[in-house]
Parts: sequence; structure tokens; C-alpha cells
Amino acid sequence: MTGEQKIYVAGHEGMAGSAIVRALATTGETDIVAASHEELDLTNPAAVESFVGAARPTRIVVAAARVGGIHANNSYPAEFIRQNLLIETNLIHAAHIHGCQRLLFLGSSCIYPRNAPQPIREEYLLDGQLEPTNEPYAIAKIAGIKLCESYNRQYGCDFRSLMPTNLYGPGDRFDSEDSHVIPALMSRLHKARVTGAPSVEIWGSGNQRREFLHVDDLAQACLHVLDLSADQLGQISCTRCSHVNVGTGVDMTIAELARLISEVVGYPGKLLFDTDRPDGMPRKRLDISRLTSTGWSPTIALRDGLQTTYEWFVANARV
Repeated sequence: MTGEQKIYVAGHEGMAGSAIVRALATTGETDIVAASHEELDLTNPAAVESFVGAARPTRIVVAAARVGGIHANNSYPAEFIRQNLLIETNLIHAAHIHGCQRLLFLGSSCIYPRNAPQPIREEYLLDGQLEPTNEPYAIAKIAGIKLCESYNRQYGCDFRSLMPTNLYGPGDRFDSEDSHVIPALMSRLHKARVTGAPSVEIWGSGNQRREFLHVDDLAQACLHVLDLSADQLGQISCTRCSHVNVGTGVDMTIAELARLISEVVGYPGKLLFDTDRPDGMPRKRLDISRLTSTGWSPTIALRDGLQTTYEWFVANARV
């Protein structure tokens, strides 16, 4: 970070938010504002406006969100769209009302059409039908992008949007049903190893392809994008949209991922793929050339990241 800043990380207790706080600490940044869910309900507009007005941050990172995997998105679509719309609307509007100099909104690669050309470029947004299994969440995140763009256009704000690929790392939710694919697989395979189960069932065919970014790499990307000048950001923005992709640019099948996690966990049993379960998008690999052209690149190899994530899980999660 450059200059004297007071930064509010919304969602600092989550996986992405806590990684951003860790990254800020390595820069010597000490003026960090945070509030737990018990202290501040981000779905309450009056509470958010009051908090931002009192704290007066110069920068805000919107890392707070209702998140989950295919099962959670299918089970709680109303909560996913309502809560995410409220969180982003309240924070973005409060940032404008109280003169926040710069805001960074974190979205998701699920904003893109189900059958988008690969790798997915930023301009493919709104060019086709969304993946049905996470459409409510995707629509909320698209709304966040458009909120930032609209406040920039109408009020001259400097609100930015970063779209990460699938994230993993320390601080994730390791729930075998409602969490994202890596923590769900890690939790199931760990339990199977401990109990001696001969096989583990995995949702879907295993043929769908996904890209994975360690959350600490995302955190560095967030600080990097926050520090880009308006001119630098403008040079990499496409004509139709202002958001920027962040990922590794490399994908793999879920079957390959499951085998890799099995090796990390030390599970020797069989992997059984339930083809009656939904796959989600067939493939989702981001084009990250716009961001890498500014000097950022990921540094954590997937196997190394999975190893440290598993060590964190064993030490911290309820197993």
C-alpha cells in the first residue's frame, strides 16, 4: 500500500478477508478497520452507513459475502441473492456517502456465462446464460460490478472490481456438504482416511474443469489492484466493463484434483463419481492477461498450497 491510508476490510474473519489482513500486516499497514458479524450486520443499511461514517476509511475492501458450493447454492438460493445484494449495496453506497477514496469489490468467476469461450475474458460478461446451479449468487455479484461502475460514472467514484477464480486456503469452511470443492473433498477424504473407509463418493462426473487460486495470492492481487493508479487501471479495462480477472490461468479436472488431494491427505481408497449429481459449469478457466500485464502473478503452486491448507485444516478445523 502507498501513502497513509485507513483501510476497512469487510469480511475480515472469512478466508479472503483474513488473508487480506495478513497481507496488509506484511506491508507495515497498521490502520486497519474491522468489525465482526456480531458487531456489525452488513445487511443493515443504517448500521453500515453509521459504521463507515464513524470509521471514515480512505479505502474499503468488500470481501464479505454469503458463499458456498453447488449444494449450498441449490439449497439456499434466496439467501444467496438477498444477502449478497444487501451487503454490497450497503457498503458501496456508504463508501460514496462518506467520501471513501477507493473501494475494491470482490466478485467471483461464476459471473460468466455457462458456455463462455475458454479462457474466459472480462468482456464475455452478460454474453450468455448463466450456470443454473449458482445463478442467484452470480446475479448478485454482477450487480456488485454494475453498482461500482454506476457510482463511478454518476458520482466520479473510484470503485474497482476484482473477479477471482475458485479460491482455497487457510480459513476456508471445511464442510463436506455446503463448502466449495477443495475443502469439501479434503474434509471427506480426511474422514475416510481416519475411519478406514474403502471408498469416497464425489459429486459429478469428475470431468468438469476448474482453476484454483490460493487465497494468499488473491490477497497480494487485491493490494496490487488497490495501488494501481486510475490511469493504469483504465489501460487494462475492456470497453464494456471495468472488472479484472484474477487466477492462475491453469485448470484441471475435478477427478485430477481429487486424486491430488488424496495424495496430500494420504487416503489410499477408491474415488467413486456420482454422475447423478450436477457438474456445474463444464469448464471455467480465466484469462488473467490484463492483470499480469501490470506486474502481478500468482506464486503458490497448487500442490504446495493444498499441503499447507491441509495442515491448517488438521490443526484448526473440527475433525
